[in-house]
Amino acid sequence: MIHQIGRKLRQQIHYFSGELCNGMGSVASRFVEEAVFGLSSSGSVRLTEIGRALEEKIPLHATHKRLSRNLADESLEDNLGSNVLKLGSKHINENTLLIVDPSDVRKKYAKKMQYLADVRDGSEDIIGKGYWLCEVVGCEVGSNEITPLAQELWSQDAPDFKSDNDQILSLIKRVRQSTGGRGIIVYDRGSDRRRLLVPWTQDNTCRYLVRQRGDRHLLYKRKARSCLALASSCKTPYAAKIIKEKEGEEKTFIIEFGFLPVRLPECPQRPLWLVVVKGIGQKPLMILSTEPMRRNRKVLWWAVEAYLTRWRVEDTIRFIKQSYDFEDIRVLTYNRLKNMATLVLAAS
Repeated sequence: MIHQIGRKLRQQIHYFSGELCNGMGSVASRFVEEAVFGLSSSGSVRLTEIGRALEEKIPLHATHKRLSRNLADESLEDNLGSNVLKLGSKHINENTLLIVDPSDVRKKYAKKMQYLADVRDGSEDIIGKGYWLCEVVGCEVGSNEITPLAQELWSQDAPDFKSDNDQILSLIKRVRQSTGGRGIIVYDRGSDRRRLLVPWTQDNTCRYLVRQRGDRHLLYKRKARSCLALASSCKTPYAAKIIKEKEGEEKTFIIEFGFLPVRLPECPQRPLWLVVVKGIGQKPLMILSTEPMRRNRKVLWWAVEAYLTRWRVEDTIRFIKQSYDFEDIRVLTYNRLKNMATLVLAAS
């Protein structure tokens, strides 16, 4: 039974890799097909496990050596990443959510991996050694299904590193270029940085729903006020019951929501809307959006549901990442690390 499933999976990946490896050479194409099958079959990013899943009639160390050599291909990340994005972009419509999911890859015991840098481990809330990882997936409002689009790994100690903001801006710019500007950026906490918001707001074709921490200032009736003060005073005439699932447990909330027309002090020419949701936490949930709001429950609920969709697919994104146990990666060079992140994207 297992061998039958393996053959079917290998066959499907063979057809899929035809599009996935478009424009790549025969050696690179074969490697991608083998790596995607090995990742999917073994559920591991370790080259030994990928090689073992291939079941070749040669010594395992020879398979491992070939995989490691091919993984060092300097053009792999760009070529494969572009093809994955091109395939995924076909599923992106005007109002598809482009959910940005930043995370970290912490390597507790690694000493020799290239360009190890300080990262904040989100699960344990401590500083450790590792790399930053950022993924963009497409998802329709209210849906659980995601379309992986792009994923990039970087180190703050790498020679070509400028800043985290530059990495995120570059990644999202690449996604938007591939989708022809279709889609709406959805970003959770940490995205209210001016280095991100200002260029997105200056671009009139860029649409977004970005969560606010509350300590930034916005213009309301031509006066600068803190986002939290505006949210606290915002009228919330509409109500709804929502159920949030986290780690297998469901929790019910009665929420109230409303909005205020605001502007960014650095870009006063573009109208924005602050969507305010009360009842989930001690502080209101504050979402800055380019999408026009008005006193209409259906219009406003769309914005609330669009943001809540990000929460809905969090477990899906986390499950995909855990399925390949990325933090168990053992390759030592930075280039191989970045290529493996792209291969995991292709496998997912």
